[in-house]
Amino acid sequence: MKEKNKKTYFLKQNNGLLTAGSIDNFNTMTIGWCHYGYVFGLETIIVYVRKSRYTFDFISKNDYFTVSFYGDEHKEDLGYLGTKSGRDEDKVAKTSLTPVKYFDSVSFKEAKATFYLKKIYQGEIFEDQLSQPVKEKYFIKDNNHYLFIGQVIEKWNIY
Repeated sequence: MKEKNKKTYFLKQNNGLLTAGSIDNFNTMTIGWCHYGYVFGLETIIVYVRKSRYTFDFISKNDYFTVSFYGDEHKEDLGYLGTKSGRDEDKVAKTSLTPVKYFDSVSFKEAKATFYLKKIYQGEIFEDQLSQPVKEKYFIKDNNHYLFIGQVIEKWNIY
């Protein structure tokens, strides 16, 4: 499989985590929305995070973050990480995943693929700029999504 096709394959999977922070202080969350492509002539991944998510604080304050993908054997772990907040507990400790330092961020030893990203843009998605069907399905008053564009700096385990 060509490298570009491998990346597209992983990005189509539902088993993704967004992680930001340092190995000593990080948070991770399950992601359902993610885009791979080229923005500003750079290879990028775009992720979306609600301001209310604990991970928002980490990705907003850090210049680097990771997006990683996992096999189906970790669906239960990712489900847990997507429904519990790191504000309330050490949610990673309740999974079978092993955090590892990955350059200036964090990934997990069990990842099938990890993208190390340098944040090049973040911006709020405003309610008044959404189409009505999207607004009705995804908008929550005072809890907008923000988009984060990360330049791909390094890729690991792209099989």
